[in-house]
Order: sequence, then C-alpha cells, then structure tokens
Amino acid sequence: MARTRKSKSRKRSTSRRSRRTLTRKQQRRLGLVVAAVAAIVLGGYLGTSDLLEDVLPDVEASESDNGGDSSSDGDDDSEDDSDSDSDSGGGSSGDVDVDEARELLSELTVDEWDTTSGYSRDRFSHWRTIDGCDARQTVLARDGEEIETRDEDCRVVSGVWHSPFDDVTLDDPSDIDIDHMVPLANAWRTGAADWDDDDRADFANDLDTPQLIAVSASSNRAKGDQDPSQWQPVRGFHCQYAYDWIVVKHHWELWVTEEEHDALSDMLDTCD
Repeated sequence: MARTRKSKSRKRSTSRRSRRTLTRKQQRRLGLVVAAVAAIVLGGYLGTSDLLEDVLPDVEASESDNGGDSSSDGDDDSEDDSDSDSDSGGGSSGDVDVDEARELLSELTVDEWDTTSGYSRDRFSHWRTIDGCDARQTVLARDGEEIETRDEDCRVVSGVWHSPFDDVTLDDPSDIDIDHMVPLANAWRTGAADWDDDDRADFANDLDTPQLIAVSASSNRAKGDQDPSQWQPVRGFHCQYAYDWIVVKHHWELWVTEEEHDALSDMLDTCD
C-alpha cells in the first residue's frame, strides 16, 4: 500500500492545484467538435472533415510547442509528440527488477501537488562542472556512441544518440536535450520547495541516479514538466521509464500524486 503523507513531516502550503475535469487537449478537441457541428447545422462550411483538417494541425502544433498539457515552462535542457500508445520501439526493460520497482513504489508517499509559487528554474542551478566537465556534456558523452569532444572544455561536437523516449536515432548534438527524468517543476511541487538551493543543485546535476538522460529535443519538450499520468514515452520504454522515475523519486524522497502512482504501476505491467 502506498503511504499517505504525515502532516508533521514538512511545513506545507495549504494552496492546492485544483484538478481539471478535462485536460486542455480534451477541451480543445471538444471545442472543435462543437464548432464542426455548428458549421454543419448552419450550412456555412464544406463539412466536418474539412474543418478538422484545417484547424487540427494548428492545435497539434500549439500543443507540441507548449509541452502538451504542461502548465509551466517545461524541462528544456539544451544549452542553457511521441505516441505513448505505440507498441514498438523505445529501448527495452533491460535488467529492471520489477519486484524491487513495485516495492519502491509502495514506499513512496502519496499526496497532492504543492503550489508552484516561488518556483524558478534558477533555483535548480545547472549545469555544474564535475571532474572538469559540466553535467550536460558528461551525459552527452555517456549516452552516445562514436563521441568526439573538444579536449579543452569537454564539449561534445559529434556522435550518435538513440532517444528512447521516441525511438529515434540522431547524430547532431544540437538535436539532443538532457532531460531531467523527474522534471524540476514536478520536483518543486512534490517536496523540493522545502530544500535549500544546494540540494536543488545536487538534484539538477544528479549523475548517480537515472535522473539525467540524453533524448531528442522534440520529445523532451513534448514531455515538458508532466508526470507519467500526463505524458509517457513510446510503449517499448514504459518499463524502464517507470523504474527510473520511481528510483529518482525514492532516492530524493519526493512524493507522488495518486494519478502518478497509478500510472507508474500500469507502466510496470509492461515489464512482464
């Protein structure tokens, strides 16, 4: 059983993010259906399919640019939509111990999101220099093949990367983002708001857990700051993604929402 939070464990803001009955994407699609029906009734348009073909691409483009249903600035970590129902691609479950993953999941505290009040990416200083190379360049070199760097600053200038979020292969480092497995904004809303800036910097540059991973810029920006109940990679990476997310949250003692917990449990079902 997942644990509920003990009220004495941390000082918490009483402000809560209200739950939407419809996501923004669902609201947009509902609006399109209403508009199409109205057009047919009024006889002022060629047909529903034409309307959807004209309008839907703009809606999809807007959702991609804004990171889906994400409500904040996302987790774009370049220099500074994958199909979650697909049955193919996107890496493998590797050596995931499903029993261990479920045990760790059961130990995570379940609670609602805290407010984003006070949140800023600047509160999670990155990229930190570690062993002479900044964390971004370290992950680029670690997760790629045929890597070439400039010795004086460790900057990766070429290589080949497989992005497990969307099952694509890229050969230009400028097309790669370093994703925070648990996005910074999500961490803020699930416990990191109570940390000091040094702890937040440790989290943002964490090379010891699966917190940092090289992925395509497009998939990273589609994910934004969403949790697994809101966004998921291609199905072939569900098992590993859920395990990595759980490990990071458990290590950093961050809590999960009920929806997040249930989505992670469902994703672990794909490990079998």
